[in-house]
Amino acid sequence: MSLIRSTSVIGGLTLVSRIAGFARDMLLSRILGAGLAADAFFVAFRLPNLFRRLFAEGAFSAAYVPMFSQRLHGDGGLSEAERFTEDVLSVFVPILILFTAVFEIIMPGFVWLMAAGYRDEPGKFQLTVELTRIAFPYLFFISLVSLLTGVLNSMSKFAAGAAAPIFFNLTLISGALIGAWLRGPGGDDIVVARVMAVAITVSGIVQFVWLWFWTKRTGFKLQMRRPRLTPEVRELGRIFLPATFGAGIYQLSQFVDTFFATQLPQGSMAYLNYADRLNQMPLGVIGIALGTAILPTLARHISTNDQEQAWRVQSNAIELAMLLTVPAAFALAICAGPLVSAFYVGGRFTAEDAAITAGVVAALVGGLPAYVLVKVLTPGFYARKDTKTPVKTAAIALAFNIVLNIVLIARFGITGLAFATAISSWLNTFMLYGILHHRGHYRINPGLWQRLFRQLLAALAMAGALLWLKPHLADHYAGGVIERIAAIGALVAVGLIIYFGVAWAIGAVDKDRLQMLKRRRKKEA
Repeated sequence: MSLIRSTSVIGGLTLVSRIAGFARDMLLSRILGAGLAADAFFVAFRLPNLFRRLFAEGAFSAAYVPMFSQRLHGDGGLSEAERFTEDVLSVFVPILILFTAVFEIIMPGFVWLMAAGYRDEPGKFQLTVELTRIAFPYLFFISLVSLLTGVLNSMSKFAAGAAAPIFFNLTLISGALIGAWLRGPGGDDIVVARVMAVAITVSGIVQFVWLWFWTKRTGFKLQMRRPRLTPEVRELGRIFLPATFGAGIYQLSQFVDTFFATQLPQGSMAYLNYADRLNQMPLGVIGIALGTAILPTLARHISTNDQEQAWRVQSNAIELAMLLTVPAAFALAICAGPLVSAFYVGGRFTAEDAAITAGVVAALVGGLPAYVLVKVLTPGFYARKDTKTPVKTAAIALAFNIVLNIVLIARFGITGLAFATAISSWLNTFMLYGILHHRGHYRINPGLWQRLFRQLLAALAMAGALLWLKPHLADHYAGGVIERIAAIGALVAVGLIIYFGVAWAIGAVDKDRLQMLKRRRKKEA
């Protein structure tokens, strides 16, 4: 399956998931708003979710997929890949059970460290601990989901894994509606928060059942064995542990962001979460899709010493990533106010809440291309079983992020925290590319540099059009549902037409490659 086709499958299903997640947060903003229960829930939601991104998806996939692909495409074939996965599973499951149990016990201390600002607010700290304990088992199930997704992705079956988060969001939407019904009019928001925490764990079970079904349908057989630390499992552990810390500055920095955000005025965690939802839309659709699609392909080319094809895959991923994320960053920064007003204002979420959230969005998306580039560049290390280098770059960027937080939060509050995340992510991106370039593993060719510059020019043209149009629609962003849809639809339509029209006209897209793809599709048909 080609990179574009793989990315389209993953990106399309991820887009559906992000839309469902958007609907979830639109519902939550109206039901929970930005009060005490919302802050407590979003910390409880964030902690297992961060462990999922850091351990289950980022680090584990980085270590497991290349090793699995090597066995699947080697002499042993499917049977050898099955044996390796069963050995991993037999060790992985007991570790997950122990890890979950330990954190359930030490949860008060862990929340005390992560949400230090809640300690002095009556009831808020206790509620955060309770909700986090309820939601934390989600990590166990989603880690198994990550293993099964890695199996399917390595077999070029991307759809089932990309569709799993849709069930996550649908489960949480159901939880929000049930919680609102149980609370009733004028009831306590804590009721909704508790039901939502239960829904998080239930969503992990639902996704695991879904992936298990599709893994069995491929003919892949899995059985639990007695735990054995085979040489392959030890090798996986040696790769996995450092990869945990190098899985991405975006994930690591969110631990730091949580600590700082909980020390800011009430509602800050909620503002950060709602802003990140807008940021996650393009990040998930583009960044996760590309990172997932290129890792097994890169691993295969590198294992056969096909340097030319490995460079081609990396270049295609960077070009596609920037073609989509550069305009997304400009558009989200310029239209943050209209978007937040149209999507979130209503119920318990006020216009004042929207103004603060819009500022956070504008700052956060300044690093959007960098967040995606990190996901595109790190597979160049992981495919070579090098997890130490991303550890070092992540550590440097994280230290820089902490310093920036201290400096910027004092001046800009929660918006300063978002600025710090964006700037430190760019630092991580430059370090990763610089090292790949220095080692001769990958270099951007002059033709790609020219197209990237033209993409920037096209994005600037789009930005000018949006700056002109935005005030003309100001009366409609917080109007009725039809008014909001029409106003945001107009902004999106104008942005897309101007950007891609200019991009095509000035050669920001490789037209020869598009023609070659068309001929290939006709030939396949």
